[in-house]
Amino acid sequence: MTTKRFFLFLAFFACQLVMAQHDSIQYLDVVRISDVQLKSFSDSQSVLSLSDSLIRENQPSLTSLLNYNTVIYFKENGLGMVSSPSFRGTTAQQTAVIWNGININSQLTGQTDFNTITTRDFQNITVRAGGGSALYGSSAIGGSIHLNNELNFKDHFSNELHLNYGSFNTIGANYKVSVSDTKFSFQAAISRNSSENDYKFPESNWKNQNGEFYNTSLNMAFGYKINARNYIKAYSQFFDSERHFAILFPAETKTKYQDFNSRNLLEWDRFMGLFTSRVKVAYLSEKYKYFANIANDNYSDGKVETVIGKYDLTYDINTTMKLNAIVDYTQNKGTGTGILHKTRNIASAGLLFKHEVGSRFLYELSGRKEVTDNYKSPVLFSVGANYKVTDFYTLKLNGSRNFRVPTFNDLYWEPGGNPDLKPESSYQAELGNAFTFKELQFSVTGYYMDIKDMLRWIPMGANWSPVNTDKVITYGGEAMLNWSRKIGMHQVSLNGTYAYTVSENDDTKKQLIYVPHHKATGSLTYSVQRFTANYQALYVGEVYTRTDNNSRYTIDPYLVGNATVNYTFGKKFSYTLGVQVLNLWNENYQSVENRFLPGRNINTYLTLNF
Repeated sequence: MTTKRFFLFLAFFACQLVMAQHDSIQYLDVVRISDVQLKSFSDSQSVLSLSDSLIRENQPSLTSLLNYNTVIYFKENGLGMVSSPSFRGTTAQQTAVIWNGININSQLTGQTDFNTITTRDFQNITVRAGGGSALYGSSAIGGSIHLNNELNFKDHFSNELHLNYGSFNTIGANYKVSVSDTKFSFQAAISRNSSENDYKFPESNWKNQNGEFYNTSLNMAFGYKINARNYIKAYSQFFDSERHFAILFPAETKTKYQDFNSRNLLEWDRFMGLFTSRVKVAYLSEKYKYFANIANDNYSDGKVETVIGKYDLTYDINTTMKLNAIVDYTQNKGTGTGILHKTRNIASAGLLFKHEVGSRFLYELSGRKEVTDNYKSPVLFSVGANYKVTDFYTLKLNGSRNFRVPTFNDLYWEPGGNPDLKPESSYQAELGNAFTFKELQFSVTGYYMDIKDMLRWIPMGANWSPVNTDKVITYGGEAMLNWSRKIGMHQVSLNGTYAYTVSENDDTKKQLIYVPHHKATGSLTYSVQRFTANYQALYVGEVYTRTDNNSRYTIDPYLVGNATVNYTFGKKFSYTLGVQVLNLWNENYQSVENRFLPGRNINTYLTLNF
């Protein structure tokens, strides 16, 4: 009851402030995305926005898109299987996924499986590096991934159908429709992907067995302009999948995993001169079934239902100063095999401030505090600055404190859960340098993180149990390059990223497992009139698979290349034919020990726009 009263009091107080104001500036006319904090309070950190065209050109899984175009390292238990990121040397649980401004990391595992996100459902996917807990709460330690649906209020109508077929009987289909005018905006996307996934391992007679999968997703967004001051927006997403977990030996028992996720968000935006008020109500549901033997119907399961209420009030003090107050309340209810029926209530309040001092310098301040009966949360903060030294050079500086709360599995799993766990906490700092020379954009960022009370599961007698043990020091550097030039009808673009990462257990001075020191990506695109050719490359350095960094137990470095060509026919109603050759050089590689990924394979696609 304490947290509920806290939330209601703050919301009521904020509403009174809004009602007392008078309009003095013109309200906003067009609403695009709901993740306002990403747009307004991220100037002091590294932010990479992936274009709609880049999203279309890559494979439909979020893993593939980010693996080949960002500094984030991924480990996959085989193609289409569980996929976990490591952002700046942190764990998968320390990377937050934000859907239209709402944190959607699993309350069971603490992470998002990036192979359960279909990228073509979104118009805007953005990667925000560094700490973000002061804005987005738990998990945003290494960084955050933002999935946004853009709503435009202008006359528009479009349809797009994308079909693909490839090796291993891999089939995909995605249909998108978008329609809007000055009063309403609607978009929907439905996707279906499946594969027998029975690829042969390069340089071996072994074949991927029991690896088949399918998934279906539905994504919808709707906006209605009640009047010039009030907008209503609604978002829904549903994802249903079944994956058979690949086995290493024919004698192993075959297993499978089913999961169903639903996300629903209702938002009311009100513009009142200097004030902008946003009320959000969300309902999230995640559930799974795990079949330890697909030959029978016995399974274990888990389910968490989450309700979120959020009030967001922005005050434009003047043209150079912005103040943003946020209060929210979250309730999680979890149940399932091995988990006691538990409820967790969390209330939080945050305050964000941004000040542009002249045309070249700005600074950002933010703070957040959570209140709950399950754990003690630290005061979170972020302090940053952005200084445009010259017309081509910008300096960025940011320092923050961030955290991650224990999951339902950590706290309540039977047997082994530990209700006395403390949240992970980290201090971090980063220094960014951004250069812009006409067609060329280049940035270099250095960072340092001190992570305390890291959660890990260790053997405790006959069972495993989570404890706060590790202190981890992480530091490194990232570089990103983007160059594009048009000469007549010819267009050439080059993109690249590089990450150097040291992530060590402070006691042993050993690199964490599955964290490469080096990762690099590159992409070269050439287009002339209706023809486009693209080549992308991914390099990952050696990774350790044992905590003692034994050189006998490592995954070798690998370099993987993909090539794509396509041609577009038609004008008003166009269609594009394309061919992709994935793993062009037939590299024998794995990102998880003994979980080899496919050799050379082909994907063909057809995209219709009408």
